[in-house]
Amino acid sequence: MQKTLDLIRAFAREEDGVTAIEYGLLAALIAVAIVAGAGLVGTNLNAMFNSIGNKLAVTA
Repeated sequence: MQKTLDLIRAFAREEDGVTAIEYGLLAALIAVAIVAGAGLVGTNLNAMFNSIGNKLAVTA
């Protein structure tokens, strides 16, 4: 029983898993920011090309 408790305490003190989780959360946050930014840029870029296309269609 004491060996099991010692293993649990050693696991709780170990910080490698915590660091990996922190890096994973940071990577997920960066990925969400990239996806949101790409979505906004894509929408704005599409609107700009539509505007240019409309102006060209009117003058042609």
